Amino acid sequence: MKIRTQVGIVGAGPAGLVLSQLLHREGIESVVVEARSREYCEQRVRAGVLEQGTVELLTDMGVGGRMKREGLIHDGVEVRFNGRGHRLDFKELTGRSITIYAQQEVVKDLIAVRLTAGAEILFETEALSVHDFDSAEPKIGFKARGESSEVHCDFIAGCDGFHGVCRPSIAEALTFYERVFPFAWLGILAAAPPSSEELIYCYHERGFALHSMRSPELTRLYLQCAPDEDLANWSDEKIWEELQTRLTTRDGSRLTEGQILQKGVTGMRSFVVDPMQRGRLYLAGDAAHIVPPTGAKGLNLAVADVRVLAEAIAEFYRSGNTHRLEHYSERCLRRVWLVQRFSLWMTTMLHRFPGSDAFERHRQLADLDYLTSSRAAAQAFAENYVGLPMN
Repeated sequence: MKIRTQVGIVGAGPAGLVLSQLLHREGIESVVVEARSREYCEQRVRAGVLEQGTVELLTDMGVGGRMKREGLIHDGVEVRFNGRGHRLDFKELTGRSITIYAQQEVVKDLIAVRLTAGAEILFETEALSVHDFDSAEPKIGFKARGESSEVHCDFIAGCDGFHGVCRPSIAEALTFYERVFPFAWLGILAAAPPSSEELIYCYHERGFALHSMRSPELTRLYLQCAPDEDLANWSDEKIWEELQTRLTTRDGSRLTEGQILQKGVTGMRSFVVDPMQRGRLYLAGDAAHIVPPTGAKGLNLAVADVRVLAEAIAEFYRSGNTHRLEHYSERCLRRVWLVQRFSLWMTTMLHRFPGSDAFERHRQLADLDYLTSSRAAAQAFAENYVGLPMN
């Protein structure tokens, strides 16, 4: 079986699904090839902080209804250190806000909208290769139900994540930039009402901690830990004890505890490839870049990529003009590096690095003091956190 379409998309994560919907609204056909099942894609727990630009785009695309009903709008965050909290007011500083709405919920909404429109999303279909991308008809080789086949298309969008097949297919043409951090996050999902109405970023001598939420009944919390942390050494009681130690304030404000539903360890790295394209193959999202989760930018950066790509492809089909396609990497990478800068700054300010000395600790505290006492510093932080312009 050979499938012919205009745009072949590898990966049914946020990047691939948003791209498919944006192209559909321009009258452009696409086929999405996804190795995992629909159930897996819709249940895979990931970050849940959406920039205002992402929220606006999803709404404009016709997939924002449930997000508007169930998402939690936050007008600020709290930065906590030395046992005291300091609120940074996004609305007052920038006029904008963020929305808490889990990535898997975004994916559910996108899949439902695409399938309702008759889209071809080939779940449980493994992309084996991408090739002929230097020609006018690139191809995606795949295997489904034991049979091999191909998608023939005009363009390929590599939205298949860090471990997908697309980036390795053009590795010889790429320059890689990477930084691996000497710590990780131990994350939990707890059946407990959030202890705060907003996110709390906490610097502590025992390591970073983060209080977040997924709904009025579910709290998401993180602890800085070793990259090779063994979860077997972390009982529920020990996790709550450590979270209370790091996040409790001088006035005795404590976390609301509850049953831990999920726990896991997430490694941290910064990663960028340049360029994000070769021939008619275009990389987007985690296939092209990874940011440490401190700045909550992964999903938002992927959405910004495919917005640029969709505009470029639409221009090609309208007029034959390839200018935007040729400059796809250039346009995306400017924003990618600005987001990398912000995420690295937040990570180095809030985490304890192994082997760091008293000088480094005092520098971090000075950075936090300046952030929470200077309007200019707070405004720069808020501008980056609520989201830089997508273009």
